[in-house]
Amino acid sequence: MNRSRVLLAIAIVAISVSSLRAHHSFAAEFDANKPVELKGVVTRLQWTNPHGWIYVDVKDASGLVTNWAIEFGAPYSLLQKGLRKSDFPVGSEVVVKGFRAKTGKAVANARSVTLPDGRNFYASGGDSPGAPVEVSAR
Repeated sequence: MNRSRVLLAIAIVAISVSSLRAHHSFAAEFDANKPVELKGVVTRLQWTNPHGWIYVDVKDASGLVTNWAIEFGAPYSLLQKGLRKSDFPVGSEVVVKGFRAKTGKAVANARSVTLPDGRNFYASGGDSPGAPVEVSAR
């Protein structure tokens, strides 16, 4: 009986770990074949784990404004790169390069972000595709 409990516990842990890994998979949620470049105004910031999010009002060519939810890396990794919550005040304009969600909704995973002062940061976790992003600081 003890052996069956141990096997059950191992199975539960294995399933849990694979579920957590899938949660953080870029390929599960975003399409590497659909890059986007979004220029807009920050409306909200969520500096939370496991991923930070910014919300940006983006105006298309016809003038229609869409609020995009943009996933960033974890706050700690962003802090290590020099990004701070204060870099995203509501009303500031940013340029985000990333990849669109597979759902087609206005959701993206950020690859890089350019702040109003010209600083450009690699903003995503380690598993998003593409060439390295050059990071410059003014």
